[in-house]
Amino acid sequence: MTIPGNLLTTAMAVMPHTNVEKALNSALSLDIPFWPQLPNYSYYEDMYVQAAEHFPGIVLDIGQKTLRFSIDKFIAEFEETMACFENPEYFDVSTTYSAVYHRFLDMELSDRPAIRGQLEGPVSFGFNIMDQDNRPILFDDTIRPFMFEFMAKRINVQLTKLKKKNPNAFMFIDEPGMQFVFSALSGYGEQKAKEDLDQFFSMIDSPKGIHLCGNPDWDFLLGLDMDILSLDAYSNAEIFASCATSIKKFLNRGGVLVWGIVPTGIEAFEKQNLDLLAFKLNGIWKALDKKGVSLDLLLNQSLISPATCCLVNKDKDKTVEKAFILTKRLSEMLREYYRLV
Repeated sequence: MTIPGNLLTTAMAVMPHTNVEKALNSALSLDIPFWPQLPNYSYYEDMYVQAAEHFPGIVLDIGQKTLRFSIDKFIAEFEETMACFENPEYFDVSTTYSAVYHRFLDMELSDRPAIRGQLEGPVSFGFNIMDQDNRPILFDDTIRPFMFEFMAKRINVQLTKLKKKNPNAFMFIDEPGMQFVFSALSGYGEQKAKEDLDQFFSMIDSPKGIHLCGNPDWDFLLGLDMDILSLDAYSNAEIFASCATSIKKFLNRGGVLVWGIVPTGIEAFEKQNLDLLAFKLNGIWKALDKKGVSLDLLLNQSLISPATCCLVNKDKDKTVEKAFILTKRLSEMLREYYRLV
């Protein structure tokens, strides 16, 4: 297993910072660092916009901060895209679309237990990007298979570069829209999603997994062919823990769980402290242990992170910075309590 556990720390990549250095320093303060995505710094760094780079048919208006899709533009650009399909650089994140990605790759990162990258996932991308008829492109039977293949190539190119910096590199596929698959009104059912995602993950190199802050069908997610699952445990831990059988299977095949436990919103953060957060996590873990999920296995294959991204705090990046610090302190406290190396 190349993804470390033992309650080390990482975080999701979207950060509220407008100071690039400050954001990067915060990301590097955790055990498993990542390159930050800074949508408040530039609209190019919105996670959907970053994923859309070089996707044929995209209509991007930086000034108006809009991102849409045109089938006519897709047809006009498709030939050029296919001509570049075997060029890795075409699928990588450019300097225009990230202020820190290439700086991150220039750093000495081999001494870290792991490093991490990320890209918006195809389900959320497909739900979010509307075509010329104001219809999500996920519903287009012609565009959808190409979109899954395109995103798989982008993930693989980034992971290859990260592995050159650290052999334990892994990828988060950010899927905030995944929970909508399980709504009766989604128009994209669970069975079709399973077929598409099984094919998608078969095209992606390991280690890889999903990060989301919502509340989907956890049994569904835990059954996918992935190596790591990152969740908002602060809000969803009790519901997640009800899926003990699926959690046990996921851990038994080597899966890693990222417990997003430290809230980043001002109001929720101010109500918490180390003891309360440790009590919450320990309660969930002990309940799972009683249901047959080995506590030792769970601890060995778990990471700790902030609960969510947060771009809306009135204090901008201050509470998020505090959440990163508290995440580190919580990890140290729990690692000492459980005598983890």
